Amino acid sequence: MIMVKKINKKLLSDLKGYRIVGNHSAVKLCLWLKKSLRDRGVCYKQKFYGIKSHRCLQMTPALICNQNCIYCWRPLSLLPEISGWNSAEFIAEESIKAQKVLLSGFGGLSDVNTKKLEEAKNPNQVAISLIGEPTLYPYLDELVDIYNSKKMTTFVVTNGTNPEMVEKIEPYQLYISLTAYSEESHLIINRPKKNFWSEILKSLKIMSNKDCRTVLRITLIKGLNFIPGNFVELIDRATPDFIEVKAYMHLGYSRLRLERTAMPEHEEVKKFVEEIEKLTEYRIEDESKISRVVLLSR
Repeated sequence: MIMVKKINKKLLSDLKGYRIVGNHSAVKLCLWLKKSLRDRGVCYKQKFYGIKSHRCLQMTPALICNQNCIYCWRPLSLLPEISGWNSAEFIAEESIKAQKVLLSGFGGLSDVNTKKLEEAKNPNQVAISLIGEPTLYPYLDELVDIYNSKKMTTFVVTNGTNPEMVEKIEPYQLYISLTAYSEESHLIINRPKKNFWSEILKSLKIMSNKDCRTVLRITLIKGLNFIPGNFVELIDRATPDFIEVKAYMHLGYSRLRLERTAMPEHEEVKKFVEEIEKLTEYRIEDESKISRVVLLSR
């Protein structure tokens, strides 16, 4: 039998709203999905990339992480140790079922768009980015292929510490999330369980050769990584199709480690991006002020 070490009560309370799938996966309704169902706005990913917020399945195949990033709002220190893995087929099917269960409570609400609600029960987009590091799931490439076979677009967000899996997966859109710009900053900001800087550099190089759409996501933290020039060499290494520059948000567990002053305003993000424009071949494509994120493209 595949087993996971007991998830403690504190973790379960902190994962309120999550639907646990199998032994090590989870699904949660995104805030923007809920807003979209009520016609109160959509995620910046809909604005930037054309996906539908109300049809997006937000999930993780691995409730574990190999880093303890200073800016992460999730309860990573409480995540369990995995001693076995569910199959990709199981996770794919059960994650879609879990989404339907989570949506069941919206049927009786008067302000919900009923057409959108019915569409939401049949998601056509998967954001593999909820919590933990998805490339630690050893069958992630199979999972992505299964979702793809269901004609679902797949967005995979990784910290780049597992280049072998980054090479294997073929999602519709691959993100590498970047906050560090050097080995020293990696150790300070990402607080990894081992030094993964060389692996991250490998993943960025792999990204440059991927056939899928690629995105480098840079999370800005005031006082830690706010020098645009520090990222130019990494951008040149990865040559992504898009760059998302996003503000750190002072939420959840990150509040125990960072002051609110570490969270940039949107205009500060915009000024950072304007410097990136001057230093690279990338140009501003779009922005979302409410999410404090600016998109650049080649």
